[in-house]
Amino acid sequence: MNKKIRGEAVDHLFEAILTLKTPEECYAFFEDVCTVNELLSLSQRYEVAKMLREKKTYLDIAESTGASTATISRVNRSLNYGNDGYDMVFARLENKKTE
Repeated sequence: MNKKIRGEAVDHLFEAILTLKTPEECYAFFEDVCTVNELLSLSQRYEVAKMLREKKTYLDIAESTGASTATISRVNRSLNYGNDGYDMVFARLENKKTE
């Protein structure tokens, strides 16, 4: 975990996020916390990560998501050298599908 982001305020934010139970609650909270562009950027990065894991090409990903090649590269670097956060979530979602 990046020590630069750790702190009491970030802990409080994450604790708040962990209380959310439904997609509607997420919409309500994140629409209050984020700008529309911030939320769309986060969701775009997540879609890019999913498509990279599906072995889609940068061109396919850019055309499908509108993400720049710089964004795709940044997400790819996180997938390969990051903290495995994407992989953790993907695995949990996959397990949830099979339950």
